Amino acid sequence: MKSWTFGRKLGVGFGLTVLMLLFVGAVAYRSIDALIENNKRVTHTHVVLDKIATTLSLVKDAETGQRGFTITGDLAFLEPYEVAVGAIPTEIAELRRLTADNPRQRSRIDELEVATRGKLAHLREAVDERRAHGLEAAAKFVQGGAGKQHMDEIRRVATLMDQDERLLLDQRSAAAEEGARGAKLTVGLGALVSLFLVTAAGVLITRSLGTQLGAAVTSIRSSSAELQAAATQQASGSREQLSATTEVATTIRELLATSRQITDSAQRVTRVAEETLTGAKTGSGTVQNARESILAIKRQMDVVVGHMLDLGKKSQQAGGILDLVNELSEQTNILAINATIEAAGAGESGRRFSVVADEIRKLADRVGGATKEIRGIIDDMRAAVNTTVMATESGVKAVDAGASRFADVTSSFERIASLVGTTTEASREIELSTKQQASAVEQVSSAIGNVAQATRESDASAKQTLQAASELSELSRSLLRLVDHAAT
Repeated sequence: MKSWTFGRKLGVGFGLTVLMLLFVGAVAYRSIDALIENNKRVTHTHVVLDKIATTLSLVKDAETGQRGFTITGDLAFLEPYEVAVGAIPTEIAELRRLTADNPRQRSRIDELEVATRGKLAHLREAVDERRAHGLEAAAKFVQGGAGKQHMDEIRRVATLMDQDERLLLDQRSAAAEEGARGAKLTVGLGALVSLFLVTAAGVLITRSLGTQLGAAVTSIRSSSAELQAAATQQASGSREQLSATTEVATTIRELLATSRQITDSAQRVTRVAEETLTGAKTGSGTVQNARESILAIKRQMDVVVGHMLDLGKKSQQAGGILDLVNELSEQTNILAINATIEAAGAGESGRRFSVVADEIRKLADRVGGATKEIRGIIDDMRAAVNTTVMATESGVKAVDAGASRFADVTSSFERIASLVGTTTEASREIELSTKQQASAVEQVSSAIGNVAQATRESDASAKQTLQAASELSELSRSLLRLVDHAAT
C-alpha cells in the first residue's frame, strides 16, 4: 500500500465507501419495496371490507325502501330500493375482481350473489303485491318469512367474508410492521458499518498521504527555490535583451526612413526620365512627320517637274503644229492671191469667185496673225516652263538637303530617346532595389518588433514564474504545516 499513488488510495477508500453504501441501499430498497407491497395488500383488504359493508348496506337500503312503500304506499320510499337494485350487481362484480386471487372468497361471493338475487326478487314481489292488492296482502306476503331467510343468508356470508378479510388484514399488517422493523434495522446497521469503514479508510489514507505529502512538499520547496533563482536570472536576461532590442529597433527605423527617402528620390528621377523620354519620343515623332511631309513635297515637286517637262514637250509639238498651220496659211494666202488674179482675168464670171478668194485670203491672214500670237504665247509658256523647271529643281535640291538634315535630327532624337530609356530603366532598377531593400528593412523591423514583444512577454512570464515560485513556496510551507498537524 505504501507504493500506491494518491489517486489509487483515494479511489480505494471511496470505492469501499461506495460499495457499502450500494449494499445498504440495495437492502433498504428491497425492504422498502416489500413494505410498499405489504401496504398495498393492507389497503386492498380495507377496500374489500368496504365493498362487503357497502353491499350489505345496499341490501338493507332496498329492504328499508320496500318496507316504507309497503306501509305507506308512497312511491318516494322506493328510491333507496331502486338505487340498491342498480348498485348491488356492480358492487358484487367489483368484489369478484378484488378477490380474484382468493378461491374461498370467490366461492362465498357466488353464495352472496345468489342470496342477494333471492332477496331482491322477494322485495320486488312484495312491492308488486302492495301495488296490486294493498297493504294487507303485502303484509301477509312479508310475514311468510322468505325475505328474512334471504337476509340471514346474506348476513352470514358477509360475516364470513369480513372475518376472512380481517384475518388477512391482521397478517398483512403484521408483515408490514415486520418489514418496517427489518428495514430500519438494516439501514441502521448498514449506516454504522459504513461509518466505521469510512472512518477507518480516512485514518489510513490520511496517515499514508501525510507521509507521502511530507516528502513531496519538501521536494516542492526545493524545486520552488530553484525555480525562483532561475526566474530571477531569466527576468534579468530578458531586461537586458529588451534594452538591446530597443536600440536595434531604433537603428532599423532610421535605416527604414533613409531607404524610403532614397525610394522617393528614385521615383522622382524615374518620373523626370519618363517625361524626358516622352518629350524625346514626341520630338522624334514631330521631326519624322516633318521629314515625311518634306519627302511628300519632294515627290510632288518631282511630279510637277515631270508635268512641266511634258508641258515643254507638248509646247514644242504645238510649235511644230503652228509652223505647219502658218505654212498652210501662207500657201492658202498665195492660193487666194492666185485665185484673185485668175478671177480678175476671168471677168464678170469670175467676180464671185474673186470675192470668195478674197475672203479666203483674209482668213488666211487672220490665221497667220493668230498663229503668230499663239507662237508668242507658246514661247512665253516654254520660257515660263523652263524657269519653273529650274526653280523646281532648286527646290528639290533644297528639299533633299532639308530631308537629310531632318534624318540627322531624327537620328539624334532616337539616340536621345535611347539614352533616356536607359536612364529610365536604371532609375527603375534603383527604385525597385530600394523598395526591396525597404521591404527587407520593414521585415527586419517587424521581426525586431516581434523579438521585442517576445522579450517583453518573456520578461512578464519570468515575473509570473517568479511570483508562481513564491506562491508555490508558500503553498509548500502551508502543506507542510497541514501534514505535520495531520500526523500529530
